[in-house]
Amino acid sequence: MQFGVDEAGKGPVLGSMFAAAVRADPGALPDDIDDSKNLTPSRRDELAAQLRADERVEIAVAEITPARIDEPETDMNTLTVAAQAEALDGVASDGDDGVVDAGDTDAGRFGCRVADRIAADVSITAEHGADEVYALVGAASVLAKVARDAHVTDLGAEYPDTDVGSGYPSDPATRAFLREYVAEHGDLPPCARRSWSTSQDVLAAAEQSALSEF
Repeated sequence: MQFGVDEAGKGPVLGSMFAAAVRADPGALPDDIDDSKNLTPSRRDELAAQLRADERVEIAVAEITPARIDEPETDMNTLTVAAQAEALDGVASDGDDGVVDAGDTDAGRFGCRVADRIAADVSITAEHGADEVYALVGAASVLAKVARDAHVTDLGAEYPDTDVGSGYPSDPATRAFLREYVAEHGDLPPCARRSWSTSQDVLAAAEQSALSEF
């Protein structure tokens, strides 16, 4: 059987990263499966529901929390390998073959690192941009993105009196949320990736502001 694997949420300063693995005959997938970035949020939700309802499609999702991301002895390449491997471990069987979206500049190295973490004996090909070429990887990208979006919605519900935004450092709403939270609580929220430069900048700015007022 074939599989595809992809992740979502590598870059945000808030919340977890997710990876999804899909094991199926590619012919079982909806015809308009694509890279999640090329689909509207509503269509991603519809496709994710279709995939989950189809008994011919096996799905596993893995989450890498901010606490794991902030561990000093790791890095995002290693965490992306871990996320994809943990998801793939949930569906892979001996003899399977498939494609993973390469999360490293060296695609071959990335594929080998994922394979080394899988309990089953599988054949893995890693390619950049695989989510736009292989339907199974596109399906995985949709499921990972839907999981990430649901996670951000849940984060927003934890802070109902403010707007956490998309969770990305480039989002003004996310940056404002972090500034306001630190100003009120004196520290970052638990959902923040403390090791991200955005988080460190917010803490430094708050400390400088406090010193200037002293």
